[in-house]
Amino acid sequence: MKIAEIRQIPANELAERIDTEVAKYNQMLLNHSISPLENPAQIKTARRTIARMKTVLREIELNK
Repeated sequence: MKIAEIRQIPANELAERIDTEVAKYNQMLLNHSISPLENPAQIKTARRTIARMKTVLREIELNK
């Protein structure tokens, strides 16, 4: 997800999306530890998406 797309999401919905993305990321890590994923680069992509979302959420909090 691109940063411009993330900035369009309202703060309350963004917080919910972060929670769901973190849950998916943790599940992905667990699945990868049991049997390797077809595309392990998904882990890196998910981690970076979560970081982008958290960054935008923090920017919104600081600008209020």
